[in-house]
Amino acid sequence: MHAVLRRLTRGNGFYIGDIFHTAARRFPHTTVELDRPPHHAPELGTRLTVAEIAAHVDELAARLWSAGVRPTERVALYKSDNFDIALLACAVSRVGAVPALLSPALDGRTATVLLERLGKPWLLTDGETLAERLRGAPLADTTRTVLLATDNVGPADAEHVGTLVPLAAHAGAPRPDPVRLHPRQPSLITHSSGTTGIPKLAVQTPEAGWHRLVPQRVVSWPIREKEKAALCMTFVHSRFYQGLAMFLSHGNPLVIAVDPDPARIGPLFRRTRPGYVETHPNTYVDWEELADAPGEPLAGVKVFGATFDAMHPRTIQRLLGASRRRLPVFVQFYGQSEIGPMAGRWYTRRSAHKADGRCVGLPLPGFISMRVVDGAGRRLGRGRTGHLEVRSRTRILTYLGEDERYREQLRDGWWRVGDMGRLSRLGLLHLMDREVDRIDTVDSNLAAEDVLMGRLEELREVVVVAGPDGEAVPIVATRGDRPLDRARWQEATRDLPQLAAVRQLRHDDLPRTSTRKIQRPELVRMLREEADRAGRTGGTPTSTSDEETVIA
Repeated sequence: MHAVLRRLTRGNGFYIGDIFHTAARRFPHTTVELDRPPHHAPELGTRLTVAEIAAHVDELAARLWSAGVRPTERVALYKSDNFDIALLACAVSRVGAVPALLSPALDGRTATVLLERLGKPWLLTDGETLAERLRGAPLADTTRTVLLATDNVGPADAEHVGTLVPLAAHAGAPRPDPVRLHPRQPSLITHSSGTTGIPKLAVQTPEAGWHRLVPQRVVSWPIREKEKAALCMTFVHSRFYQGLAMFLSHGNPLVIAVDPDPARIGPLFRRTRPGYVETHPNTYVDWEELADAPGEPLAGVKVFGATFDAMHPRTIQRLLGASRRRLPVFVQFYGQSEIGPMAGRWYTRRSAHKADGRCVGLPLPGFISMRVVDGAGRRLGRGRTGHLEVRSRTRILTYLGEDERYREQLRDGWWRVGDMGRLSRLGLLHLMDREVDRIDTVDSNLAAEDVLMGRLEELREVVVVAGPDGEAVPIVATRGDRPLDRARWQEATRDLPQLAAVRQLRHDDLPRTSTRKIQRPELVRMLREEADRAGRTGGTPTSTSDEETVIA
Protein backbone atom coordinates (compact mmCIF):
# COMPACT_ATOMS: atom_id res chain seq x y z
CA MET A 1 0.00 0.00 0.00
CA HIS A 2 2.81 2.41 0.85
CA ALA A 3 4.42 1.75 -2.54
CA VAL A 4 1.13 2.58 -4.25
CA LEU A 5 0.85 5.87 -2.33
CA ARG A 6 4.43 6.81 -3.19
CA ARG A 7 3.71 6.20 -6.86
CA LEU A 8 0.49 8.21 -6.79
CA THR A 9 2.02 11.17 -4.96
CA ARG A 10 5.31 11.42 -6.84
CA GLY A 11 6.23 14.93 -7.97
CA ASN A 12 5.81 18.44 -6.64
CA GLY A 13 3.94 20.30 -9.36
CA PHE A 14 0.88 19.90 -11.55
CA TYR A 15 1.44 21.34 -15.05
CA ILE A 16 -1.44 21.07 -17.49
CA GLY A 17 1.01 21.28 -20.39
CA ASP A 18 2.36 17.86 -19.37
CA ILE A 19 -0.95 15.98 -18.98
CA PHE A 20 -1.06 14.27 -22.39
CA HIS A 21 2.69 13.86 -22.72
CA THR A 22 3.04 12.14 -19.34
CA ALA A 23 0.20 9.78 -20.21
CA ALA A 24 1.58 9.12 -23.70
CA ARG A 25 4.84 7.80 -22.27
CA ARG A 26 2.98 5.00 -20.44
CA PHE A 27 -0.29 4.57 -22.34
CA PRO A 28 0.21 5.99 -25.86
CA HIS A 29 -2.69 4.04 -27.37
CA THR A 30 -5.29 5.04 -24.79
CA THR A 31 -8.26 6.51 -26.66
CA VAL A 32 -10.04 9.81 -26.14
CA GLU A 33 -13.47 9.95 -27.80
CA LEU A 34 -15.17 13.32 -28.36
CA ASP A 35 -18.80 14.13 -29.03
CA ARG A 36 -17.72 16.68 -31.68
CA PRO A 37 -14.47 17.48 -33.54
CA PRO A 38 -12.25 20.34 -32.32
CA HIS A 39 -13.30 23.68 -33.82
CA HIS A 40 -9.80 24.68 -34.86
CA ALA A 41 -8.93 21.30 -36.42
CA PRO A 42 -12.06 19.37 -37.48
CA GLU A 43 -9.85 17.07 -39.54
CA LEU A 44 -8.73 15.43 -36.27
CA GLY A 45 -12.16 13.83 -35.98
CA THR A 46 -13.68 12.52 -32.77
CA ARG A 47 -11.50 9.54 -31.88
CA LEU A 48 -7.85 10.11 -31.02
CA THR A 49 -5.12 8.39 -29.08
CA VAL A 50 -3.27 10.10 -26.24
CA ALA A 51 -0.09 10.06 -28.34
CA GLU A 52 -1.88 11.84 -31.20
CA ILE A 53 -3.22 14.50 -28.84
CA ALA A 54 0.23 15.06 -27.31
CA ALA A 55 1.68 15.56 -30.80
CA HIS A 56 -1.08 18.03 -31.66
CA VAL A 57 -0.49 19.99 -28.43
CA ASP A 58 3.18 20.22 -29.46
CA GLU A 59 2.13 21.59 -32.86
CA LEU A 60 -0.08 24.23 -31.22
CA ALA A 61 2.70 25.13 -28.80
CA ALA A 62 5.06 25.61 -31.73
CA ARG A 63 2.58 27.99 -33.39
CA LEU A 64 2.19 29.98 -30.18
CA TRP A 65 5.96 30.26 -29.74
CA SER A 66 6.41 31.29 -33.36
CA ALA A 67 3.71 33.96 -32.87
CA GLY A 68 5.74 35.41 -30.00
CA VAL A 69 4.20 33.96 -26.82
CA ARG A 70 6.86 33.56 -24.11
CA PRO A 71 7.13 32.12 -20.57
CA THR A 72 5.19 33.84 -17.74
CA GLU A 73 3.11 35.90 -20.20
CA ARG A 74 -0.66 35.69 -19.77
CA VAL A 75 -2.81 34.28 -22.55
CA ALA A 76 -6.56 34.77 -22.11
CA LEU A 77 -8.50 31.94 -23.73
CA TYR A 78 -12.07 32.99 -24.58
CA LYS A 79 -13.70 31.07 -27.40
CA SER A 80 -16.68 28.97 -28.39
CA ASP A 81 -17.28 25.93 -26.21
CA ASN A 82 -15.34 22.90 -27.38
CA PHE A 83 -12.67 20.47 -26.18
CA ASP A 84 -10.10 22.46 -28.13
CA ILE A 85 -10.19 24.97 -25.25
CA ALA A 86 -8.32 22.31 -23.28
CA LEU A 87 -5.92 21.54 -26.16
CA LEU A 88 -5.07 25.23 -26.55
CA ALA A 89 -4.71 25.71 -22.79
CA CYS A 90 -2.28 22.80 -22.59
CA ALA A 91 -0.29 24.26 -25.50
CA VAL A 92 -0.08 27.66 -23.77
CA SER A 93 1.19 25.96 -20.64
CA ARG A 94 3.63 23.88 -22.71
CA VAL A 95 5.58 27.03 -23.68
CA GLY A 96 5.62 28.27 -20.08
CA ALA A 97 2.95 30.94 -20.55
CA VAL A 98 0.01 31.29 -18.17
CA PRO A 99 -3.40 30.36 -19.62
CA ALA A 100 -6.26 32.46 -18.25
CA LEU A 101 -9.42 30.49 -18.95
CA LEU A 102 -12.57 32.56 -19.50
CA SER A 103 -15.83 30.67 -19.76
CA PRO A 104 -17.72 30.71 -23.09
CA ALA A 105 -20.80 31.33 -20.91
CA LEU A 106 -19.52 34.80 -19.97
CA ASP A 107 -21.05 37.70 -21.84
CA GLY A 108 -18.74 40.05 -23.73
CA ARG A 109 -19.03 42.83 -21.14
CA THR A 110 -17.90 40.57 -18.29
CA ALA A 111 -15.11 39.09 -20.41
CA THR A 112 -13.87 42.59 -21.22
CA VAL A 113 -13.69 43.46 -17.50
CA LEU A 114 -11.62 40.32 -16.89
CA LEU A 115 -9.33 41.14 -19.82
CA GLU A 116 -8.65 44.52 -18.21
CA ARG A 117 -7.78 42.82 -14.91
CA LEU A 118 -5.39 40.51 -16.72
CA GLY A 119 -3.30 43.52 -17.77
CA LYS A 120 -3.23 43.45 -21.59
CA PRO A 121 -2.81 39.70 -22.12
CA TRP A 122 -2.61 37.87 -25.39
CA LEU A 123 -6.17 36.90 -26.37
CA LEU A 124 -6.68 33.49 -27.95
CA THR A 125 -10.16 33.32 -29.48
CA ASP A 126 -12.12 32.43 -32.61
CA GLY A 127 -14.05 34.28 -35.29
CA GLU A 128 -17.45 33.46 -33.83
CA THR A 129 -16.56 34.95 -30.45
CA LEU A 130 -15.03 38.04 -32.05
CA ALA A 131 -18.06 38.62 -34.24
CA GLU A 132 -20.72 38.01 -31.60
CA ARG A 133 -19.58 38.35 -28.00
CA LEU A 134 -16.69 40.77 -28.49
CA ARG A 135 -18.12 42.96 -31.25
CA GLY A 136 -17.31 46.54 -30.36
CA ALA A 137 -15.13 45.62 -27.37
CA PRO A 138 -11.95 47.76 -27.14
CA LEU A 139 -9.60 44.84 -27.71
CA ALA A 140 -6.87 47.07 -29.15
CA ASP A 141 -6.70 48.71 -25.71
CA THR A 142 -7.28 45.68 -23.46
CA THR A 143 -5.14 43.03 -25.21
CA ARG A 144 -1.60 42.79 -26.47
CA THR A 145 -2.40 40.77 -29.59
CA VAL A 146 -5.40 38.72 -30.68
CA LEU A 147 -4.50 35.16 -31.68
CA LEU A 148 -7.10 33.46 -33.85
CA ALA A 149 -7.58 29.72 -33.32
CA THR A 150 -9.83 29.43 -36.38
CA ASP A 151 -9.75 31.19 -39.75
CA ASN A 152 -13.43 32.15 -39.96
CA VAL A 153 -13.10 35.90 -39.44
CA GLY A 154 -13.81 38.72 -41.88
CA PRO A 155 -12.59 42.32 -42.08
CA ALA A 156 -15.77 43.63 -40.42
CA ASP A 157 -15.09 41.48 -37.37
CA ALA A 158 -11.57 42.84 -36.94
CA GLU A 159 -12.23 46.59 -36.91
CA HIS A 160 -11.81 46.94 -33.13
CA VAL A 161 -9.24 44.20 -32.67
CA GLY A 162 -5.87 45.81 -33.30
CA THR A 163 -3.23 43.23 -34.16
CA LEU A 164 -4.78 39.96 -35.35
CA VAL A 165 -2.62 36.88 -35.84
CA PRO A 166 -4.12 33.59 -37.14
CA LEU A 167 -2.37 30.60 -35.58
CA ALA A 168 -2.71 28.81 -38.92
CA ALA A 169 -0.14 31.25 -40.32
CA HIS A 170 2.46 29.58 -38.09
CA ALA A 171 1.66 25.98 -38.99
CA GLY A 172 4.73 23.78 -39.18
CA ALA A 173 6.86 26.06 -36.99
CA PRO A 174 9.82 24.44 -35.20
CA ARG A 175 8.80 22.85 -31.93
CA PRO A 176 10.38 24.47 -28.87
CA ASP A 177 11.43 22.61 -25.75
CA PRO A 178 8.71 22.54 -23.09
CA VAL A 179 9.06 25.09 -20.28
CA ARG A 180 8.17 24.40 -16.65
CA LEU A 181 7.65 27.34 -14.32
CA HIS A 182 8.64 27.22 -10.65
CA PRO A 183 6.12 25.19 -8.60
CA ARG A 184 5.09 28.32 -6.68
CA GLN A 185 4.81 30.61 -9.69
CA PRO A 186 1.44 31.43 -11.28
CA SER A 187 0.80 28.77 -13.91
CA LEU A 188 -2.96 28.84 -14.49
CA ILE A 189 -5.69 31.44 -14.01
CA THR A 190 -9.30 30.35 -13.69
CA HIS A 191 -12.26 32.27 -12.42
CA SER A 192 -14.87 31.81 -9.73
CA SER A 193 -18.42 30.87 -10.67
CA GLY A 194 -19.62 34.46 -10.59
CA THR A 195 -22.75 33.64 -8.57
CA THR A 196 -22.38 36.98 -6.77
CA GLY A 197 -21.40 39.22 -9.69
CA ILE A 198 -18.23 39.70 -11.74
CA PRO A 199 -16.14 36.52 -11.34
CA LYS A 200 -12.89 36.66 -9.40
CA LEU A 201 -9.70 35.60 -11.21
CA ALA A 202 -8.09 32.81 -9.19
CA VAL A 203 -4.32 32.46 -9.63
CA GLN A 204 -3.26 28.80 -9.40
CA THR A 205 0.23 27.38 -8.86
CA PRO A 206 1.67 23.96 -9.83
CA GLU A 207 2.39 23.13 -6.18
CA ALA A 208 -1.19 23.79 -5.02
CA GLY A 209 -2.54 21.89 -8.02
CA TRP A 210 -0.41 18.88 -7.14
CA HIS A 211 -1.71 18.83 -3.56
CA ARG A 212 -5.28 18.94 -4.92
CA LEU A 213 -4.65 16.06 -7.30
CA VAL A 214 -3.15 13.61 -4.80
CA PRO A 215 -6.32 12.67 -2.87
CA GLN A 216 -8.28 12.38 -6.10
CA ARG A 217 -5.73 10.00 -7.61
CA VAL A 218 -5.83 7.88 -4.45
CA VAL A 219 -9.64 7.65 -4.62
CA SER A 220 -9.59 6.74 -8.32
CA TRP A 221 -6.88 4.07 -7.99
CA PRO A 222 -9.32 1.11 -7.72
CA ILE A 223 -10.73 1.71 -11.23
CA ARG A 224 -7.38 2.30 -12.97
CA GLU A 225 -7.25 0.93 -16.54
CA LYS A 226 -10.56 -0.87 -15.89
CA GLU A 227 -13.26 1.65 -16.67
CA LYS A 228 -13.93 4.07 -19.49
CA ALA A 229 -14.31 7.53 -17.93
CA ALA A 230 -16.80 10.07 -19.31
CA LEU A 231 -16.34 13.76 -18.44
CA CYS A 232 -18.93 16.41 -19.26
CA MET A 233 -17.98 19.66 -17.54
CA THR A 234 -16.69 23.11 -18.28
CA PHE A 235 -13.23 23.23 -19.86
CA VAL A 236 -12.31 26.41 -17.98
CA HIS A 237 -12.37 24.96 -14.45
CA SER A 238 -9.25 23.46 -12.87
CA ARG A 239 -11.25 20.35 -11.95
CA PHE A 240 -11.50 19.33 -15.62
CA TYR A 241 -7.71 19.26 -15.96
CA GLN A 242 -7.35 17.35 -12.71
CA GLY A 243 -9.87 14.84 -14.04
CA LEU A 244 -7.91 14.50 -17.28
CA ALA A 245 -4.65 13.95 -15.43
CA MET A 246 -6.23 11.58 -12.92
CA PHE A 247 -7.62 9.15 -15.49
CA LEU A 248 -5.00 9.46 -18.21
CA SER A 249 -2.27 8.70 -15.66
CA HIS A 250 -4.17 5.50 -14.80
CA GLY A 251 -4.62 4.51 -18.46
CA ASN A 252 -8.41 4.83 -18.51
CA PRO A 253 -9.96 5.52 -21.94
CA LEU A 254 -11.89 8.81 -21.99
CA VAL A 255 -15.16 10.07 -23.41
CA ILE A 256 -15.42 13.87 -23.41
CA ALA A 257 -18.72 15.59 -24.08
CA VAL A 258 -19.39 19.26 -24.76
CA ASP A 259 -23.19 19.14 -24.92
CA PRO A 260 -24.89 18.03 -21.65
CA ASP A 261 -28.36 17.74 -23.21
CA PRO A 262 -29.77 14.34 -22.15
CA ALA A 263 -31.05 13.84 -25.70
CA ARG A 264 -27.40 13.82 -26.87
CA ILE A 265 -25.77 12.25 -23.83
CA GLY A 266 -28.12 9.24 -23.92
CA PRO A 267 -27.03 7.99 -27.38
CA LEU A 268 -23.38 8.81 -26.60
CA PHE A 269 -23.40 6.72 -23.43
CA ARG A 270 -25.34 3.89 -25.07
CA ARG A 271 -22.59 3.65 -27.65
CA THR A 272 -19.53 4.15 -25.41
CA ARG A 273 -20.78 2.52 -22.16
CA PRO A 274 -18.65 4.45 -19.63
CA GLY A 275 -17.91 2.93 -16.23
CA TYR A 276 -17.15 6.29 -14.62
CA VAL A 277 -19.19 9.44 -15.20
CA GLU A 278 -18.64 12.98 -13.93
CA THR A 279 -20.52 16.20 -14.58
CA HIS A 280 -21.84 19.23 -12.70
CA PRO A 281 -24.41 18.59 -9.93
CA ASN A 282 -27.11 20.58 -11.75
CA THR A 283 -26.46 18.62 -14.94
CA TYR A 284 -26.95 15.39 -13.02
CA VAL A 285 -30.46 16.63 -12.16
CA ASP A 286 -31.17 16.89 -15.89
CA TRP A 287 -29.69 13.42 -16.40
CA GLU A 288 -32.23 11.86 -14.05
CA GLU A 289 -34.37 11.26 -17.12
CA LEU A 290 -31.64 8.96 -18.49
CA ALA A 291 -32.57 6.48 -15.74
CA ASP A 292 -35.62 5.50 -17.80
CA ALA A 293 -34.21 6.22 -21.26
CA PRO A 294 -34.23 3.59 -24.03
CA GLY A 295 -31.12 1.43 -24.15
CA GLU A 296 -30.23 2.14 -20.50
CA PRO A 297 -27.39 4.60 -21.13
CA LEU A 298 -26.33 4.56 -17.45
CA ALA A 299 -26.44 0.80 -17.07
CA GLY A 300 -22.67 0.35 -17.24
CA VAL A 301 -21.72 3.05 -14.76
CA LYS A 302 -19.74 1.75 -11.78
CA VAL A 303 -18.88 5.14 -10.28
CA PHE A 304 -20.65 8.49 -10.49
CA GLY A 305 -18.43 11.41 -9.50
CA ALA A 306 -19.48 14.91 -8.50
CA THR A 307 -17.60 18.00 -7.33
CA PHE A 308 -18.43 21.71 -7.04
CA ASP A 309 -21.65 21.51 -4.95
CA ALA A 310 -23.72 19.23 -2.75
CA MET A 311 -26.09 16.88 -4.57
CA HIS A 312 -29.83 16.47 -4.09
CA PRO A 313 -30.51 13.03 -2.51
CA ARG A 314 -33.25 12.34 -5.08
CA THR A 315 -30.74 12.66 -7.90
CA ILE A 316 -28.22 10.33 -6.24
CA GLN A 317 -30.90 7.68 -5.73
CA ARG A 318 -32.16 7.81 -9.31
CA LEU A 319 -28.70 7.63 -10.84
CA LEU A 320 -27.58 4.70 -8.72
CA GLY A 321 -30.86 2.97 -9.50
CA ALA A 322 -30.15 3.31 -13.23
CA SER A 323 -26.88 1.37 -13.02
CA ARG A 324 -26.89 -2.37 -13.66
CA ARG A 325 -23.48 -2.88 -12.07
CA ARG A 326 -23.44 -5.01 -8.94
CA LEU A 327 -22.20 -2.37 -6.48
CA PRO A 328 -22.28 1.09 -8.07
CA VAL A 329 -21.20 4.05 -5.94
CA PHE A 330 -21.74 7.78 -6.03
CA VAL A 331 -18.65 9.71 -4.90
CA GLN A 332 -19.21 13.32 -3.89
CA PHE A 333 -16.57 15.98 -3.26
CA TYR A 334 -17.33 19.42 -1.87
CA GLY A 335 -14.92 22.12 -2.98
CA GLN A 336 -14.38 25.54 -4.47
CA SER A 337 -12.08 27.17 -7.04
CA GLU A 338 -9.90 28.78 -4.37
CA ILE A 339 -9.17 25.57 -2.44
CA GLY A 340 -10.08 22.56 -4.54
CA PRO A 341 -11.75 19.54 -2.90
CA MET A 342 -12.31 20.00 0.84
CA ALA A 343 -14.57 17.13 1.93
CA GLY A 344 -15.96 13.96 0.45
CA ARG A 345 -18.15 10.94 0.94
CA TRP A 346 -19.71 8.12 -1.06
CA TYR A 347 -23.09 6.44 -1.36
CA THR A 348 -24.32 3.03 -2.45
CA ARG A 349 -27.84 1.94 -3.39
CA ARG A 350 -28.18 0.76 0.19
CA SER A 351 -27.25 4.08 1.77
CA ALA A 352 -28.60 6.51 -0.84
CA HIS A 353 -32.15 6.46 0.51
CA LYS A 354 -30.76 7.74 3.82
CA ALA A 355 -28.70 10.46 2.13
CA ASP A 356 -28.66 13.84 3.85
CA GLY A 357 -28.19 16.42 1.11
CA ARG A 358 -26.56 18.79 3.57
CA CYS A 359 -23.89 16.31 4.64
CA VAL A 360 -20.96 16.51 2.23
CA GLY A 361 -18.69 14.15 4.10
CA LEU A 362 -15.44 14.23 6.02
CA PRO A 363 -12.84 17.01 5.52
CA LEU A 364 -10.01 15.29 3.63
CA PRO A 365 -7.65 13.96 6.32
CA GLY A 366 -4.03 14.93 5.83
CA PHE A 367 -4.92 17.58 3.25
CA ILE A 368 -7.56 19.86 4.80
CA SER A 369 -7.93 21.29 8.31
CA MET A 370 -11.39 22.75 8.89
CA ARG A 371 -13.00 24.76 11.67
CA VAL A 372 -16.31 26.51 12.29
CA VAL A 373 -16.19 30.03 13.74
CA ASP A 374 -18.60 32.74 14.80
CA GLY A 375 -18.72 36.26 13.36
CA ALA A 376 -15.78 37.32 15.52
CA GLY A 377 -13.61 34.41 14.40
CA ARG A 378 -13.96 32.35 17.61
CA ARG A 379 -14.02 28.59 17.11
CA LEU A 380 -17.41 26.97 17.68
CA GLY A 381 -17.99 23.50 19.10
CA ARG A 382 -19.27 20.46 17.24
CA GLY A 383 -22.88 20.75 16.14
CA ARG A 384 -22.97 24.56 16.09
CA THR A 385 -23.50 26.42 12.81
CA GLY A 386 -21.07 29.14 11.80
CA HIS A 387 -18.63 30.30 9.13
CA LEU A 388 -16.43 27.61 7.57
CA GLU A 389 -12.67 28.18 7.48
CA VAL A 390 -9.94 25.88 6.15
CA ARG A 391 -6.18 25.64 6.27
CA SER A 392 -4.44 23.73 3.47
CA ARG A 393 -1.61 23.65 0.94
CA THR A 394 -4.11 23.75 -1.92
CA ARG A 395 -5.07 27.43 -1.72
CA ILE A 396 -4.71 29.75 -4.68
CA LEU A 397 -2.02 32.43 -4.68
CA THR A 398 -4.37 35.43 -4.89
CA TYR A 399 -7.24 37.03 -6.80
CA LEU A 400 -5.64 38.76 -9.75
CA GLY A 401 -6.19 42.51 -9.49
CA GLU A 402 -8.03 42.07 -6.18
CA ASP A 403 -5.32 41.10 -3.72
CA GLU A 404 -6.91 43.07 -0.88
CA ARG A 405 -10.16 41.19 -1.39
CA TYR A 406 -8.21 37.94 -1.23
CA ARG A 407 -6.46 38.91 2.00
CA GLU A 408 -9.75 39.87 3.63
CA GLN A 409 -10.68 36.18 3.55
CA LEU A 410 -7.49 35.12 5.36
CA ARG A 411 -7.03 35.07 9.13
CA ASP A 412 -3.78 33.64 10.53
CA GLY A 413 -3.54 31.23 7.61
CA TRP A 414 -7.22 30.21 7.79
CA TRP A 415 -9.29 30.79 4.65
CA ARG A 416 -12.91 31.93 5.00
CA VAL A 417 -14.78 29.68 2.55
CA GLY A 418 -17.93 31.81 2.30
CA ASP A 419 -20.28 29.00 3.33
CA MET A 420 -22.17 28.43 6.58
CA GLY A 421 -22.09 24.96 8.09
CA ARG A 422 -21.39 22.76 11.07
CA LEU A 423 -19.27 19.74 11.99
CA SER A 424 -21.09 16.81 13.53
CA ARG A 425 -19.90 14.84 16.54
CA LEU A 426 -18.23 12.41 14.12
CA GLY A 427 -16.55 15.25 12.22
CA LEU A 428 -18.84 15.17 9.18
CA LEU A 429 -19.42 18.50 7.45
CA HIS A 430 -23.01 19.72 7.01
CA LEU A 431 -23.51 22.68 4.68
CA MET A 432 -26.31 25.12 5.42
CA ASP A 433 -26.10 28.09 3.03
CA ARG A 434 -23.79 30.58 1.39
CA GLU A 435 -23.15 33.49 3.75
CA VAL A 436 -24.58 35.96 1.22
CA ASP A 437 -27.74 33.88 0.69
CA ARG A 438 -28.87 33.54 4.32
CA ILE A 439 -32.54 34.29 5.07
CA ASP A 440 -33.45 34.99 8.70
CA THR A 441 -36.76 33.13 8.57
CA VAL A 442 -35.28 29.89 7.16
CA ASP A 443 -32.73 27.67 8.92
CA SER A 444 -31.30 26.51 5.60
CA ASN A 445 -32.40 27.43 2.09
CA LEU A 446 -30.51 24.46 0.70
CA ALA A 447 -32.18 21.99 3.09
CA ALA A 448 -35.63 23.28 2.09
CA GLU A 449 -34.68 22.86 -1.57
CA ASP A 450 -33.59 19.26 -0.94
CA VAL A 451 -36.93 18.47 0.72
CA LEU A 452 -38.92 19.96 -2.15
CA MET A 453 -36.87 18.18 -4.81
CA GLY A 454 -37.47 14.91 -2.97
CA ARG A 455 -41.22 15.42 -2.66
CA LEU A 456 -41.94 16.78 -6.14
CA GLU A 457 -40.35 14.68 -8.87
CA GLU A 458 -41.68 17.09 -11.52
CA LEU A 459 -39.28 19.79 -10.30
CA ARG A 460 -36.19 20.29 -12.41
CA GLU A 461 -34.92 23.11 -10.22
CA VAL A 462 -35.98 24.92 -7.05
CA VAL A 463 -34.20 27.88 -5.49
CA VAL A 464 -35.19 29.74 -2.31
CA VAL A 465 -33.98 33.36 -2.27
CA ALA A 466 -34.70 36.50 -0.29
CA GLY A 467 -37.49 38.69 -1.64
CA PRO A 468 -37.61 42.50 -1.50
CA ASP A 469 -38.81 42.45 2.13
CA GLY A 470 -36.54 39.63 3.26
CA GLU A 471 -39.19 36.94 2.78
CA ALA A 472 -38.22 33.47 1.52
CA VAL A 473 -39.32 33.23 -2.12
CA PRO A 474 -39.22 29.81 -3.82
CA ILE A 475 -38.50 29.93 -7.56
CA VAL A 476 -39.05 26.73 -9.51
CA ALA A 477 -38.66 25.24 -12.96
CA THR A 478 -40.45 22.05 -13.95
CA ARG A 479 -39.64 19.26 -16.36
CA GLY A 480 -40.81 20.27 -19.79
CA ASP A 481 -41.72 23.69 -18.30
CA ARG A 482 -45.17 22.35 -17.51
CA PRO A 483 -47.39 24.42 -15.18
CA LEU A 484 -46.80 23.67 -11.52
CA ASP A 485 -49.57 21.69 -9.84
CA ARG A 486 -50.59 24.05 -7.02
CA ALA A 487 -52.30 21.38 -4.93
CA ARG A 488 -49.16 19.23 -4.94
CA TRP A 489 -47.06 22.29 -4.09
CA GLN A 490 -49.25 23.15 -1.10
CA GLU A 491 -49.04 19.58 0.18
CA ALA A 492 -45.24 19.49 -0.27
CA THR A 493 -44.69 22.73 1.65
CA ARG A 494 -47.17 22.10 4.47
CA ASP A 495 -44.52 21.56 7.18
CA LEU A 496 -41.77 23.83 5.83
CA PRO A 497 -40.90 27.28 7.20
CA GLN A 498 -43.07 30.13 5.94
CA LEU A 499 -42.50 30.59 2.22
CA ALA A 500 -43.80 33.37 0.00
CA ALA A 501 -45.87 32.60 -3.09
CA VAL A 502 -44.02 30.31 -5.46
CA ARG A 503 -42.73 31.77 -8.72
CA GLN A 504 -42.18 29.69 -11.84
CA LEU A 505 -39.59 30.35 -14.52
CA ARG A 506 -38.79 28.53 -17.73
CA HIS A 507 -35.75 26.36 -17.07
CA ASP A 508 -33.69 28.06 -19.78
CA ASP A 509 -34.43 31.47 -18.24
CA LEU A 510 -32.75 30.65 -14.93
CA PRO A 511 -29.48 32.64 -14.75
CA ARG A 512 -26.53 30.26 -14.49
CA THR A 513 -22.76 30.21 -14.21
CA SER A 514 -20.32 28.21 -16.33
CA THR A 515 -20.64 25.27 -13.91
CA ARG A 516 -24.46 25.41 -14.15
CA LYS A 517 -24.91 26.96 -10.69
CA ILE A 518 -27.92 29.23 -10.25
CA GLN A 519 -26.95 32.90 -9.89
CA ARG A 520 -29.05 33.59 -6.81
CA PRO A 521 -28.17 37.31 -6.57
CA GLU A 522 -29.48 37.73 -10.12
CA LEU A 523 -32.80 36.19 -9.07
CA VAL A 524 -32.91 38.55 -6.06
CA ARG A 525 -32.31 41.47 -8.42
CA MET A 526 -35.10 40.30 -10.72
CA LEU A 527 -37.52 40.09 -7.79
CA ARG A 528 -36.62 43.60 -6.63
CA GLU A 529 -37.03 45.04 -10.11
CA GLU A 530 -40.40 43.32 -10.37
CA ALA A 531 -41.48 44.85 -7.03
CA ASP A 532 -40.27 48.29 -8.14
CA ARG A 533 -42.29 48.05 -11.35
CA ALA A 534 -45.36 47.01 -9.40
CA GLY A 535 -44.87 49.91 -7.00
CA ARG A 536 -44.63 52.41 -9.83
CA THR A 537 -47.75 51.08 -11.57
CA GLY A 538 -49.75 50.32 -8.44
CA GLY A 539 -50.12 46.72 -9.58
CA THR A 540 -49.30 43.39 -7.98
CA PRO A 541 -45.69 42.22 -7.94
CA THR A 542 -46.37 39.11 -9.98
CA SER A 543 -48.27 38.02 -13.02
CA THR A 544 -50.57 35.18 -11.98
CA SER A 545 -53.11 32.77 -13.30
CA ASP A 546 -54.75 29.62 -11.99
CA GLU A 547 -52.03 27.62 -13.71
CA GLU A 548 -48.76 29.31 -12.83
CA THR A 549 -46.95 32.30 -11.40
CA VAL A 550 -44.01 33.60 -13.40
CA ILE A 551 -41.44 36.32 -13.09
CA ALA A 552 -42.01 38.72 -15.96
